[in-house]
Amino acid sequence: QVQLVESGGGLVQAGGSLKLSCVASGIAFSINDMGWYRQAPGKQRELVAKISRDGITNYADSVIGRFIISRDNAKGTVNLQMNSLKPEDTAVYYCNADYRPLPLPRTKEVWGQGTQVTVSS
Repeated sequence: QVQLVESGGGLVQAGGSLKLSCVASGIAFSINDMGWYRQAPGKQRELVAKISRDGITNYADSVIGRFIISRDNAKGTVNLQMNSLKPEDTAVYYCNADYRPLPLPRTKEVWGQGTQVTVSS
């Protein structure tokens, strides 16, 4: 079983920056894609950014040029550097990972508990 623990959320003024971090823990697993999603009040959860094991990234249009996702495969971590934050970025941010419990071939999905990001105008 894999668990994800996020950190780094908080309150920031518009135009500011925050860095979110997520670490995966467990026994005998291999992580494929890792990513960040967010859910604002009254809205559906949406993809913010994701990164493959090989470092291929994918971003939501609304964050391109402002957010950067990165990962460290050896440490099982994924980070989200958020710059030029806007009030509309306010949401609960969730870490997500697709992983394979070794030696099984099937993959599973796991979510973190979420971390609040609030951007004031």
